[in-house]
Amino acid sequence: MFKIKKSLGQHFLKDDIVIQKIVDALKEDSFSNLLEVGPGGGALTKHLVKIPDINFKAVELDDEKIAYLIKTYPMLKDKIIGQSFLDIDAPFDEPFTVIGNFPYNISTQILFKVLDWKEKVPVVIGMFQKEVAQRAASKEGSKVYGVLSVLIQAFYEVEYLFDVSNQSFNPPPKVESGVIRLTRKTTDLTVKSERAFKVLVKTAFNQRRKTLRNAVKSLFTPEVLADELFNRRAETLSVEEFAALTFRMI
Repeated sequence: MFKIKKSLGQHFLKDDIVIQKIVDALKEDSFSNLLEVGPGGGALTKHLVKIPDINFKAVELDDEKIAYLIKTYPMLKDKIIGQSFLDIDAPFDEPFTVIGNFPYNISTQILFKVLDWKEKVPVVIGMFQKEVAQRAASKEGSKVYGVLSVLIQAFYEVEYLFDVSNQSFNPPPKVESGVIRLTRKTTDLTVKSERAFKVLVKTAFNQRRKTLRNAVKSLFTPEVLADELFNRRAETLSVEEFAALTFRMI
């Protein structure tokens, strides 16, 4: 049929129960355009192409998998983008939903790419390495709460749906997986600017063991830094508190 390429981080989903749960989660929201990332051997694709009245596209880097998919599902001819997801432009002019069993080696970058498209992507259903899924969904106070958590949750509600055992894949990865749903927030977070927000969050977590005062002292005047808020550590601040702080930056 096809070769599994470790160099591309390929682990193909084989558990029909998990596949159906992902498809069911997708169908909870309405959509007209759907992009599947990394269809691989078509475990999800075979269900997605049957969804009526939608425009479907897939992005797949592996030429061998593209040839297999088109041979198996002829309706996919001209609907597969043969590039890395990280390199493509938005595949639809209108809003589109994103779904995928995302490659572990670029999973964090995938989420940041979605942020670049946030005006066009209302919903994402994705399977990630469990650690990444947990980080995306975690709230302040958690040990895994960090840059990814804050930047994603500034624009999306993140729901951790379920765990997936490594035995659900061929070959089994060394790590467990988790499926999450991102739903675009209806109101934007009020920030000084998105750039200021990103700089503040990344600077704060770059030295997460330090108090906020020491971690972000280059971004505020001494007068502002005297506030007791800066006695706290980055991991204790909510997304909204980070947003409010941007208006006090130099």
